[in-house]
Amino acid sequence: MMKRCLIALAVIASGAGVVGSAQAQQKPEDVIKYRKAVMTVQAWNMRPLALMVKGQQPYDAALFAWYAGVIQSTSFMLPDAFLPGSDKGDTKAKPEIWKDAAKFKQTVDSFNADATKLVAATKDGTLDASKGPFGALAKNCGSCHNEFRMK
Repeated sequence: MMKRCLIALAVIASGAGVVGSAQAQQKPEDVIKYRKAVMTVQAWNMRPLALMVKGQQPYDAALFAWYAGVIQSTSFMLPDAFLPGSDKGDTKAKPEIWKDAAKFKQTVDSFNADATKLVAATKDGTLDASKGPFGALAKNCGSCHNEFRMK
């Protein structure tokens, strides 16, 4: 499973360099595909974290730290996943993302900060140290989806 996550992260990361270095040349449909890939990787890695926090999966400090690190890494990919012009097409992204770009940026920055705090908390090696930061991160995910994602 970790090998699949590594491969997925490597594929997305390689795309991040392309998007970041040539933003103006990206087709909106490619940005949307990239966005969906980033969100899929984030969801894939949030699930086992949530299961461990809820006690529905045995806590493994190394895996918890790994998943938290993936979330942190992908959090920094979000700006390239919402480039101007990628608001039309096969997307659930609300127009408010681009209409109120400053508010959306603030939300993404908050997500980055929460992900960074979670990674820092995993250094303790205990689930108790990570529960609060994970809760803040999960709350951030939910509020962003409620505000900026169509149902």
